[in-house]
Amino acid sequence: MSALPAPTESALRRALTRAERGVTLDAVEAETLLHARGLGEGEPLDRLLTAAARVRDAGLASAGRPGVVTYSRKVFIPLTHLCRDRCHYCTFVTTPGQLRAEGKAPYLSPDEVLDVARAGAAMGCKEALFTLGDRPEDRWPVAAEWLEAHGFDSTLGYLRAMAIRVLEETGLLPHLNPGLLSWEEIQRLKPVSASMGMMLETTATRLWSEPGGPHFGSPDKEPALRLRVLEDAGRSAVPFTTGVLLGIGEDYAERVDAVLQIRASAQRHGHVQETIVQNFRAKPRTAMQAHDDLELQEYVAAVAVTRLLLGPKARVQAPPNLSDSTELGLLLRAGVDDWGGVSPLTPDHVNPERPWPQLEQLALLSLDAGFTLRERLAAQPPYVLQPEPWLDPRVRPHVDALAGPDGLAVEGRLPVGLPWQEPDESWTSSGRVDLHVEVDTTGRTSDRRSDFDAVYGDWSELRDRTESARDGRSTALTVGDPEVHAALAHAETDPAGLTDAEYLALLGADGADLEALCALADAVRRDVNGDDVTYVVNRNINFTNVCYTGCRFCAFAQRRTDADAYTLSMEQVGDRVDEAWAAGATEICMQGGIHPDLPGTAYFDLAREVKKRRPGIHLHAFSPMEIVNGAARTGLSFREFLTALKEAGLDSVPGTAAEILDDDVRWVLTKGKLPTATWLEIIGTAHEVGLPTTSTMMYGHVDTPAHWVGHLRTLAALQDRTGGFSEFVLLPFVHHNSPIYLAGVARPGPTVRENRAIHAVARLLLHGRIPNIQTSWVKLADAGTKAVLQGGANDLGGTLMEETISRMAGSENGSLKTIAELEAMAAAIGRPARQRTTEYGTPPAERLATARSEEGRARLTLSITPS
Repeated sequence: MSALPAPTESALRRALTRAERGVTLDAVEAETLLHARGLGEGEPLDRLLTAAARVRDAGLASAGRPGVVTYSRKVFIPLTHLCRDRCHYCTFVTTPGQLRAEGKAPYLSPDEVLDVARAGAAMGCKEALFTLGDRPEDRWPVAAEWLEAHGFDSTLGYLRAMAIRVLEETGLLPHLNPGLLSWEEIQRLKPVSASMGMMLETTATRLWSEPGGPHFGSPDKEPALRLRVLEDAGRSAVPFTTGVLLGIGEDYAERVDAVLQIRASAQRHGHVQETIVQNFRAKPRTAMQAHDDLELQEYVAAVAVTRLLLGPKARVQAPPNLSDSTELGLLLRAGVDDWGGVSPLTPDHVNPERPWPQLEQLALLSLDAGFTLRERLAAQPPYVLQPEPWLDPRVRPHVDALAGPDGLAVEGRLPVGLPWQEPDESWTSSGRVDLHVEVDTTGRTSDRRSDFDAVYGDWSELRDRTESARDGRSTALTVGDPEVHAALAHAETDPAGLTDAEYLALLGADGADLEALCALADAVRRDVNGDDVTYVVNRNINFTNVCYTGCRFCAFAQRRTDADAYTLSMEQVGDRVDEAWAAGATEICMQGGIHPDLPGTAYFDLAREVKKRRPGIHLHAFSPMEIVNGAARTGLSFREFLTALKEAGLDSVPGTAAEILDDDVRWVLTKGKLPTATWLEIIGTAHEVGLPTTSTMMYGHVDTPAHWVGHLRTLAALQDRTGGFSEFVLLPFVHHNSPIYLAGVARPGPTVRENRAIHAVARLLLHGRIPNIQTSWVKLADAGTKAVLQGGANDLGGTLMEETISRMAGSENGSLKTIAELEAMAAAIGRPARQRTTEYGTPPAERLATARSEEGRARLTLSITPS
C-alpha cells in the first residue's frame, strides 16, 4: 500500500540516516521509512525505532518527566450506539431493531449514565469518556422521538446535559467524542468538558467517496469536514485528541499526509494534546471482516514515523488492547509515551472483542521496557498547568481537585462531585475602570497585551497568506477613466444595479472621477435623507476589556493579569447609565470582551441593570461574538438567547464583529473565530425576533476592494430577506497598536481616497435597502468625516462619551464629541444637524432639553467623572 514503488535500499538508508541525525523529514522520506522492516540489531526497523525513541525521550525529559509513560483511568460511557454513518468496519454502531431485540432504549438513560460514572469514581477513575454515533436523529426517527420525549432537541444537547450531571454528581472529568461538530457546537460543549476528541482517521478522500470504500455512505467521514473540526477545535482552544486509523485501504503516502495535516493544525493552535496511531483489527459481522489486520512491523514502523514527524513535544498514543501484551514493549520502542484511556470497569465498546489489559499488568509491561506508568487526567499536563484559555472556568475546579503539581493525576485520589454552575460575581472585580479617561491622558501601559507571542504566534505564515492579496489590490485609476465614466452613467439611473466590475471601477476612481462619484452619491443621499446630518446622544460602555479570543487586529483585548485590564461591576455599569441619562443620552451602546469567567447569564443581568436604572433609555448592546459566547455558556440556541435578551431589556444589536464577510480574510484577522455564516445567522435571527441591528465593515488591513464589494453584496442580500438593518457603519482600520500591523502583516489603514470612494459606493450599492450611511468620527477625524458627509454619508453616529476600543488601537481623535462639536462639523459643510433616537426618530422634548442644559453640557464635556 504505497503511492510510490518500494524504495531502493540506498534511499531507505539515506532516510534512516537523516532520521538518526534529527533532520526534519519531508513527505517522501517519511513514506520511505514506512517500508522499514527487520528488528535484528542494525536492521532498518530497529534503527528507525531507536531514532523515534530518542525523539520521544528528549520530549519527556523536556517536559520534566523522563521515563514516564501515562494513561488515563476512565469509564467508557456509550451514550448511544445509533449513528447516521455506515462505516464498513464498525461494530459499535447498531440499529433500532437490534436495540429493541436486546431490550435496550436508543440512548442510555440519565440513571444508567450516572450508575456507570459512580461505579467508576468509586474505583478511582477520573475520566468519563463519552462516545456516541454521529447525529443519529438525522437517520433514525426513533432517536429523534426519544430525545423529544426526554426534553432534548438533539443528541449533542443530551450529551451536554449528561456531562454536567457527571461533573456535579461524580466529579469525573468528561472527555467528549461526539464526532463531527460545528464551530458553535464546540463552543457549547467546551464549558462541560475537560477535553474533546475526534479521530481524523485518514485524509484519503477516495476511501469516503468511492463505492466499496470503508467510509462510503458515511457523511461525517469526509476528510475535509474532519479537518475543519480539527481546525475549529484549535481556534476554540480545546485540548483535543485525534489520530489516524491504519490499514483500512489507505496507501503509505496517505498515511503520511494524515499525520502531516495533524501536525500542521497542532503547530497553528497548540491544541492537539495526543495523537493516536491505531491499527485496524477486523471484526466479525462487518463488511470488512475478511480484511487483513495491519501487520505488526508495518504498524510499528508507522508509529515510529508518526513520532519523528510530530517531534518531541507531541504525545503519541497506541491503544494497548489492540496489540498483544508481548507487543507493547515494541510500541514503546517506537516512540509511544501514552496508552490512552484504560478502564478497570467498562469494556472498550468500540473494540469489544479486545479487553483492556489489567492496569497492574500494563504497569509491569511498561516497567519491563524501562518506563514508569503514571496516571494522567483527561486533559494532558500542559493544559492543566496553564488552564487559560484551555479549560472553561466552570470545569477548572473539577480538574484542580484531581491534579497534582506536575499536572498529572494524584494517584489514588477519588473524584467528588462539585457544582457545575455559573461563576459568582467575582468576574466583576474591577481593574483600571477609568481606562476610558486615562487612555486619553496617561495612555496605555504597553503597546500590546502581555501574551502577544503566545496568542498571535509566528506571523510569517500570515504574511505569506496575505501577500497575493496585497499584490492584487486595486490601485487608483487614471483621471478620466472610461470604465469609471460608464459605471457613473449607469449609477445615475440605477445606483444599486451595477455589476461587481462596475463597482470595482468606481472604487478605483481618483481626481475628477472621484469628485464625480462623491457628487453622485451625495445626490442619492439627499434624495433619501434630505440635508440633515443626524447624530445620537449616547454613551459607549465597554464593560470589560478582558478577552481571550485572540483576534489579530485587536489592541483592546487584555488578559486579566495585564496592567490595562479592567472589568466593571454591575453597580459601576448602572452608575454610568445614570450619568449618561443625566447628560441627556437616549442610548446606551454596550459591548465587552469575551471574558473567560463571564457567565452567559451576565448578559441578561447587564441588560436588566440598564433598564432598572433608566427604563426609558435604548439599549444597543452585545456583538455577535458575545451572543455566540452567551448562547454557548447558557446552552441556549441563538434564537432562544436573543429572545431572552430582548425580554431582559435589549432593544437592538450592534452589527460589529463583521470585519470583512469573507472567511479567507476572517482567518487572517481572527483565526476564523466567528465564521461568516455564523455572523449572518446571528444577525438574521436577531431581525427575526424583532431586534433591529446595525451593519458594519472594517476595511483597510489585508482586504482588497473586491472584498468590499462582496461584503456589501452579502449585507444587501440579508437585508432583502429580513429588512432589519437600520444603518451601515464604515470603520477604517486603525493600525497604530494593532498586533497584525505591528507584525508587518496589515497595511496602515485605508487612504483618504479609499475612504471617500467606499463611502460613496456603499451609498450607491445599498440604495433602496439600507437608508443610513454612518461615518466614524473616532477613526476619520474632523476633516475625513466632513469629506465623506459630502460624498454619501448622512449620519455621525453618537457622542459616545466613552470609547475605549479605538483609543486602545491608537486612534488620536478622542473618545467624546459634544453636541456643539458634532453640529459644528455639519455647519462647516453648510448642512443642518439633527439629534435623533437610535431608530432615527426625534427624541422627546425632555431629552433634547436635558442634553442642551448647562448641567447636561457639563457632564458631556467632562466625559463622565470616573467611578
